Amino acid sequence: MNTAAPDPRLEHARRLLDADELTLDQLGAAVGLSPTHLQRRFKDAFGLSPAEYRAQKKLSRLKHELRGPGDVTRALYEAGYGSASRVYEDGAARLGMLPGAYRRGGEGLTIHWSPIDTRLGKALIAATERGLCAIALGDDEAALEAELRDEFPQAQIARVQAGRDDFLAPRVQAVADLLAGKRGQVPIELIGTAFQQRVWEALMKIPRGETRSYAELAAQVGQPRAARAVARACAQNRLAVIVPCHRIIRADGSLGGYRWGLPRKDALLRAESGKTARQRG
Repeated sequence: MNTAAPDPRLEHARRLLDADELTLDQLGAAVGLSPTHLQRRFKDAFGLSPAEYRAQKKLSRLKHELRGPGDVTRALYEAGYGSASRVYEDGAARLGMLPGAYRRGGEGLTIHWSPIDTRLGKALIAATERGLCAIALGDDEAALEAELRDEFPQAQIARVQAGRDDFLAPRVQAVADLLAGKRGQVPIELIGTAFQQRVWEALMKIPRGETRSYAELAAQVGQPRAARAVARACAQNRLAVIVPCHRIIRADGSLGGYRWGLPRKDALLRAESGKTARQRG
């Protein structure tokens, strides 16, 4: 895995993008690189093109502004969007809902969730009318529910018993089968940046029982020097097991990190490979 520090000119370019919306030509002139070279090297270093990085920063600012005082229009312009139509065209897909609903903490959104007991502990499975929005693992059902409610404080969040919701029931069963080590598929909608989606889609192509290193996955998505960006995308995955970020390990064979705890990651890998804990050790 390449751990060398990025070229100082690329770090300078990133700082400039943090401060202002520069075109690729303007950015290249400011750091002394041609637009073509800057585009390629920036993406190699950070996993995003300068335009994708700028869009991600704007989306982050928009989320912050939408959570604060004031109306939606003010939030749009404070975040740097030139018009409301721009964020409704591309921002809505990344937020997973219209900006007004996000600002209101999911107001108007209905989320049904079910808890299930698995060999990995508790699992929370949640869905809107559009599809699964969360699969979380933990030790405490109340803590998992609190995390969901914290993300969408104004949404109508209803706990339902597994099997008692016509939309959620088949998805709960499919996820339960996956958590039990069975094979299966569940329809999902990936909501994230273009780079995150490429990483998550690549994760889902890793065969059961196999693993990849962060560097190998970075190469698979066409960004061989973006192993750290790949690791961040794995950490931001909201759909445990279905998007199998547990199949990514370090180049030395150690487990690395896992959002839902290393013991669960180890258990998932052992179940998929058919190995015992002693054999893995």
